[in-house]
Amino acid sequence: MKQSIDDLDRKILRLLQHDALISLEEIARLTGSSKTPVWTRIKKMRENGVIRKTTVIVDPKKTGFDACFFVLVKTSEHDADWQARFLNSLNARPEVQEAHRLAGEIDYILKVRVADAVAYDKFYQSLIAEVKIFNVTALLSMEEIKSTTALPV
Repeated sequence: MKQSIDDLDRKILRLLQHDALISLEEIARLTGSSKTPVWTRIKKMRENGVIRKTTVIVDPKKTGFDACFFVLVKTSEHDADWQARFLNSLNARPEVQEAHRLAGEIDYILKVRVADAVAYDKFYQSLIAEVKIFNVTALLSMEEIKSTTALPV
């Protein structure tokens, strides 16, 4: 069910996206509301799936995941069985942070976070051993210029 989002909901979402640990009191103060309506709105947005989960963003460099690869995947297989195996393979690999099916010449793009090129090669070798892939191109990110999970609500 799609929930309509009003200006107060948007203000609450912006604050929570910036810092999910912000107190109800602070949200109420910054939005010009009170605690109970803020709590009710957050609860409703959770129930309706607008807020999917609360999580922590970990610095990859400080935890040993220095290399970020964008992996372009072309396949000659498009049947449901191949897609299910590919999806299962990606879901089994925590180093795959994102996976998108694309329109155009490239079928999929993956964001893969690993320690280094050797770790990427291990990932690559295990992926192609499980799933037939026509072509794989890996692009190493030299510098992360902007990264956010926040939506422009």
